[in-house]
Amino acid sequence: MKVKSGGLQRRWLRNSVGLMAVMILVIALTFAAGIAAYYYSNMSSTMEAKVKTTTDFLMNNIDQSSTELYLACANAAKSFEDKEIMEMQFVDKDMNLVATSYGEIPKTVAATTDITEALSSGKNAVFQGKNPKTGERIMAVSSPVIFADGTTIGVIRCVTSLHEVDRQILLFAGLILAVGLLIVLIVYLSNRMFIRRIVEPVADITAISKRIAAGSYGVQIQKKYRDEIGELADTINDMSNKISQSEKMQSEFVSSVSHELRTPLTAITGWGETILISDHLDKEERRGMETILRESKRLTGMVEELLEFTRIQDGRFTLNVSQCDIRTEFEDTVFMYGSRLKQEGIALDYLENDDDIPEINCDPARMRQVFLNVLDNAAKHGGEGKRITAEMCLEGENVVVRIRDFGPGIPEEELPHIKKKFYKGSSKVRGSGIGLAVCEEIVSMHSGLLDIANAEGGGTLVTISLPVGE
Repeated sequence: MKVKSGGLQRRWLRNSVGLMAVMILVIALTFAAGIAAYYYSNMSSTMEAKVKTTTDFLMNNIDQSSTELYLACANAAKSFEDKEIMEMQFVDKDMNLVATSYGEIPKTVAATTDITEALSSGKNAVFQGKNPKTGERIMAVSSPVIFADGTTIGVIRCVTSLHEVDRQILLFAGLILAVGLLIVLIVYLSNRMFIRRIVEPVADITAISKRIAAGSYGVQIQKKYRDEIGELADTINDMSNKISQSEKMQSEFVSSVSHELRTPLTAITGWGETILISDHLDKEERRGMETILRESKRLTGMVEELLEFTRIQDGRFTLNVSQCDIRTEFEDTVFMYGSRLKQEGIALDYLENDDDIPEINCDPARMRQVFLNVLDNAAKHGGEGKRITAEMCLEGENVVVRIRDFGPGIPEEELPHIKKKFYKGSSKVRGSGIGLAVCEEIVSMHSGLLDIANAEGGGTLVTISLPVGE
């Protein structure tokens, strides 16, 4: 069975793998930020040490004149030994680049905040950001050069590109992220394997449970695991067996009672008809006898429905299929039942048409039973509309019968259940509640469809569709 991607599996993966992915992303970003802070801090400390050592040496050893100190600062910048790693510059107090370890001196220096801060505060200052001229990310440290009389003659400045450092940080972050994604993938695959071992048995159990709910009582679930899933399967199997036994007992009871009722009802009907033809009955006695006969016939009909139902339940319900003129069967039923409804003040209108209805293979007696039952329901539940319409037409490869009443219709919430056995809904009309269930079974055995819906404008519309050539 194909396991759905939603439901339990999706929630499980979202909660476990999703949470882990977020945690690993946070850890990777935190670690990358820590590495960046470590690299930048070390670089800044190294550069500060370089400029401080240089300025301290110059200020402590050259104090003859500010001009001599000025020239010494320029020479120190030009002769800087670590120029492969970073650039040393000497910038005067007017922010002119005097000397650089790179040899060539540009006309102007890239004025960054470290220079202005060092000149104004007399303390070391650090800048990290983009070079205003080139847009390259750099780090710069400026240390003020102060003559003995307190005059600031300029700054010794170390500058280096952050390109390689940033690349290393990105490589570290990418490596951490790749390891994290690998961990997430391993967790995802392991969780998926684990959850499939839960979802697949649950899907099997759900499918069997639906079959049981649809009426396949006694169906068993194959037990594959000795855990909570196995216990659930055992519980549902036990429930299925008990429902099957209960249904069997109910069917046997209904069948037994129905057979027991037929004999006295036949006797009551027979003697009632005999007495009714007698000339010795007065008006009240005749009316009472007619009531007895009418009710006994109603009970006989209910007993027959119950017997039909038990035959369906235990598989003894069969069809005697033959080539049949279905239109003739339908019209005979409508005209016969119409004369009966006329006495009750209900008009049964047959809507004729010119469709050429072909003969079909069916059980004429059973189909007549379906037509009578649907017409009877229309009279009982929609009789207050005082009108019923019936028609038969050919639509594509199907013979379609429509019977409509003009009564109050069926509440929308009851429509999905109206064909279930013993279901009567909110109707106050007396009956067994299995007539439509029997009709549904007969139509289904003919490979047809029975649909019940509320008609536009009020009333109930029953549609019977039978395939041609079946």
